[in-house]
Amino acid sequence: MASFGDSLRRERELRGVSLREIADETKISIRFLQALEQDRIDVLPGGIFRRTFVRQYARHLGLDSEKLVAEFLYAHEEPAPPRSANVSPARRLPLGTLATVGGLVVLGLFSFAKSRPSARRAADSLGASATPKVPPLERVYPAAAPAPAANDAGSSNLVLTLSARESCWVAAQVDGQTVLNRVLNGGETQTLEAQGEIVLSVGNAGGLSFRVNDRPGVSLGRAGEVKRNIVITRKSLPSLVEDHSS
Repeated sequence: MASFGDSLRRERELRGVSLREIADETKISIRFLQALEQDRIDVLPGGIFRRTFVRQYARHLGLDSEKLVAEFLYAHEEPAPPRSANVSPARRLPLGTLATVGGLVVLGLFSFAKSRPSARRAADSLGASATPKVPPLERVYPAAAPAPAANDAGSSNLVLTLSARESCWVAAQVDGQTVLNRVLNGGETQTLEAQGEIVLSVGNAGGLSFRVNDRPGVSLGRAGEVKRNIVITRKSLPSLVEDHSS
């Protein structure tokens, strides 16, 4: 079974990300990043720093940072951070003091309520008379939506089907939103649909094949090769799918 550090390194290598890139982005020294991947926690500073390093490492790779921190604590038997106390208990007052304060509060409320009945009745009557009478609204039914034209069907969308021959990391943005960022295992498929654009990044280009709108795609690269920001649009589609016209 792979150790925590081995799993970290595998996730990084699948994405084609170097330790230097993580160090530049997170400002964590390469020495500490190597210590994480080698399970050398004795090299790391103590306290909150270890959890912070794991959390930033995970975020840079697009992993679940809180899950990874929990796995780190479990793997290295580190105690979870202590929970802060909810509310400090109030000092107990003598019973006689409590009774005196409570009596004064009740007496004050009673005197206030007794002195303002006329004001309360005036406010109630004013509120009742000031409420405008609104005539009932006529119910209006919206006009029926026009039927879509025949050429407005969803067939104009881009439908991308990914098929992993080997384990490979895949990240995809659909119309500007990240919808995929994980490792596809060999034999696994994933289908994405976009109205205008799909941006694809692959950590093992030779281990992934694809189809766009049921047309087979060209080879993305060699085994182990990292390909980033492959833009798939209707305009770029002819250069990304195989040409069967000849």
